Amino acid sequence: MGIFKIEGGHQLKGSIQPQGAKNEALQILCAVLLTPEKVTIKNIPDIVDVNKLIVLLGKLGVKVEKLSTSSYSFQADDINLKYLESAEFKQDGRGLRGSIMIVGPLLARFGKGYIPKPGGDKIGRRRLDTHFEGFINLGAKFRYNREEYFYGVEADKLTGTYMLLDEASVTGTANIVMAAVLAEGTTTIYNAACEPYLQQLCKMLNRMGAKISGIGSNLLTIEGVDTLGGTEHTMLPDMIEIGSWIGLAAMTKSELTIKNVSWDDLGQIPNVFRKLGITVEQQGDDIHIPAHTDGYEIQSYIDGSILTVSDAPWPGFTPDLLSIILVVATQARGSVLVHQKMFESRLFFVDKLIDMGAKIILCDPHRATVIGHDFKSQLKATTMTSPDIRAGISLLIAALSAKGTSTIHNIEQIDRGYEHIVERLQAIGAKIERLD
Repeated sequence: MGIFKIEGGHQLKGSIQPQGAKNEALQILCAVLLTPEKVTIKNIPDIVDVNKLIVLLGKLGVKVEKLSTSSYSFQADDINLKYLESAEFKQDGRGLRGSIMIVGPLLARFGKGYIPKPGGDKIGRRRLDTHFEGFINLGAKFRYNREEYFYGVEADKLTGTYMLLDEASVTGTANIVMAAVLAEGTTTIYNAACEPYLQQLCKMLNRMGAKISGIGSNLLTIEGVDTLGGTEHTMLPDMIEIGSWIGLAAMTKSELTIKNVSWDDLGQIPNVFRKLGITVEQQGDDIHIPAHTDGYEIQSYIDGSILTVSDAPWPGFTPDLLSIILVVATQARGSVLVHQKMFESRLFFVDKLIDMGAKIILCDPHRATVIGHDFKSQLKATTMTSPDIRAGISLLIAALSAKGTSTIHNIEQIDRGYEHIVERLQAIGAKIERLD
């Protein structure tokens, strides 16, 4: 197990390029299973979760060719379906949350899809019901082995239908869309997720020959087609990483430029950081954060009441950035209530920030009130453990702003979502090293 050793309290300076989007990659990579033709994907992030999925696709029989550091070609013309029922697959699939999204494409093209109960972050209960209810609506039969936690769906053919999703699940919508594009007839999905990464998936599928309309809304209409062909696709920059670097700049009073952020796809992210008092400037397609030498002040609502930052389905604020918001607020002027609606365990890392001197009241598993220090009391270095990807990067940002030298254990969680993070942070002046 590796650790990060971080000497905090240093100003950073320079520019940083966001990686390709992790959450888009997990959808797009599974979509290569829908066609026997070659699919080329660019701007793939070099992170643990994505690399695990690429390895899993290779074991499934997909021909994988690395074209450059971030570009691959995939060709699923000789799939080994026996691997799906092997002990090796049951082990491989458990270690990756995104593995659930191979089920829709496999069901659509081969009439069956299996998956062990996926792993991933320990941030709370993450239901799979939306995925499988969608497959059942399309005509699949569902089975579940409770002893092995093994899910399966099978169908001689899938038939288009109308469905109202019980929640606007991003991965659930993606999985159902990938199943429906090869179904017979028309599928209508209401309460569909409409995140930019799902829009990217739908646009890619349309280039492959699918007929999807309503992209960007919560009502998708899919006319089934017989086959799909190959295509090329370039992934968006990772909006969660972009938000992370905004928070890093503010907490370390650093001047940073975040390059090529795809402003049109950032939604509420710049506005929410501005509500915390952070200056977020648009320079072409870059974000420039000036050094906040005088700190930053949280806005109140127009009636003077305390600001609440909460998550919501797109175009609301992404839950993956609430951990960053919470850390950034610890050094603001003023107070904020952070309301994490989706996951009941994601705020439990605040005890580590309290150990560092932050003023945080954990109201319940979903809400925390942060009383900012206004940099009058610097966070203190400590030893901590990363519980999940987003809490991990939040603790790393806290450590980079803290007085003294901190260590973070279980950094494999951070590696799951952030590529080459030590080298990239060192390039802008961070005092961080990876130790075994």
